[in-house]
Amino acid sequence: MSQTLSGTPKYQRIVLKLGGEALSGEDGFGIDPARASWIAGLIKRVRKYGVEVAVVIGAGNLWRGQIGIAAGMDRATADYMGMIATVMNALALQDALERIGVATRVQTAIEMRSVAEPYIRLRAIRHLEKGRVLILAAGTGNPFFTTDSAAALRGMEINADVLIKATKVDGVYDSDPKTDPNAKRYDHLTFMEAINKRVRVLDSTAITLCMDHHLPIIVLNLWNEGDLERAVFGEKVGTIING
Repeated sequence: MSQTLSGTPKYQRIVLKLGGEALSGEDGFGIDPARASWIAGLIKRVRKYGVEVAVVIGAGNLWRGQIGIAAGMDRATADYMGMIATVMNALALQDALERIGVATRVQTAIEMRSVAEPYIRLRAIRHLEKGRVLILAAGTGNPFFTTDSAAALRGMEINADVLIKATKVDGVYDSDPKTDPNAKRYDHLTFMEAINKRVRVLDSTAITLCMDHHLPIIVLNLWNEGDLERAVFGEKVGTIING
């Protein structure tokens, strides 16, 4: 259990970008309800400080478009399948949050009115102001854009203070820390440095969007206990990309 932090959070409204693999089991595929519940608990702890939370979630645990494309599938078709898969993840996370008493709304960029609201910017902001966790699914609603780009775009639209990319690594490195024991972690990068270094943790479109609209990015390890809360309070966690 993480410690209770005192003071006022530095960031009052955040976009939390999760990969679909965050919800998967040990094999990296499918949806593990226990994982969903653990992430829901993290979000609830951030909410207790009054921080408004919007979540953008990927679909890598259910569908990887590159596999279909490699087999000859049309790129747009593969991307639409991925967008639909994100809705399944969003509903799983919504259920986990609601079961621990956290009010939520799921909004989708592709209309599915029987299971979620369509994405409407002002309605999304209103949900946040009412203290609901907003889960944004189906990416941007357009093929050829990643969910990283969707997170950056939604961050602009809802006037977020920061985009937090939660991964399995504790920041941005100059090489793969899994294979290089001498990999160096960056505490800070400018947007241009991140683009020029072609950091793999975020795509260049997302970084460029954030740069153009002055939205800082924090890359941290979702599984490090307490790091998400500490980042919200402005403590040095992971890698911050700004400036």
